[in-house]
Amino acid sequence: MAEQEDERRFGDHVVVRRHAYVAELALDRPKAMNAVSTEMARSIAAACEHLAADRDARVTVLTSTHERAFCVGADLKERNSFTDADLVRQRPVARAAYTGVLELPMPTIAAVHGFALGGGFELALSCDLIVADRTAVVGLPEVSVGVIPGGGGTQLLPRRVGAARAAELIFTARRLEAAEARELGLVDDLVPEGRDRAEALALAARIAANSPVGLRAAKRALRLGHGLDLRAGLEVEDAAWRSVAFSGDRAEGVAAFNEKRSPQWPGE
Repeated sequence: MAEQEDERRFGDHVVVRRHAYVAELALDRPKAMNAVSTEMARSIAAACEHLAADRDARVTVLTSTHERAFCVGADLKERNSFTDADLVRQRPVARAAYTGVLELPMPTIAAVHGFALGGGFELALSCDLIVADRTAVVGLPEVSVGVIPGGGGTQLLPRRVGAARAAELIFTARRLEAAEARELGLVDDLVPEGRDRAEALALAARIAANSPVGLRAAKRALRLGHGLDLRAGLEVEDAAWRSVAFSGDRAEGVAAFNEKRSPQWPGE
């Protein structure tokens, strides 16, 4: 892992750290197992806005400072005190947190251990890749408390595992331990206990060695092309290719290959 360079807090419960070209967005509300309160949702959204504007951040890793949980979802103690009007006012705040992670322009990796339930698992699903250790327990149990997944789960889970599997998991509200989650494709890499953050940061560093312009364009093509018919998807890909074909990164990548050296990406 690259040497840590700096750290910035967003409110009381979110920390952004930089490891060279890798950014780490750490959920840091340990007394509540990272339950997402209104204040914490605002902090996640603000941290994502900051990261989206950081051209030097080539990959973002979403982590947790809690030893036994990634994130247990919405803060139901806070929600229990809400009036209907409070809930209506809070909804766009909550959505901004999940959308903030989902719309980060660079590749994103979630490092999951312990409980990742409800909105917590939706934060992980909002990332491009999920690395989980063997303590991970994931699921979308919202219907068991009278709501539905509202942080993207009904849309993101079927894109990972298919419509019927997603329906079964959402309708039953069941929790899956790490091995089954990996088998069904709810997580991408399964690593030894306690290694999720280290392995996710190592994967991020490998990704970050590549062109930042290329990485962001590839993510755009993957995201925008998903669900389109092939012809439309290829048009999305062509537009992304045109955005990089005449970039400084493309020129440097070709030159470095021919000169048999590591590229020094200009990032433009």
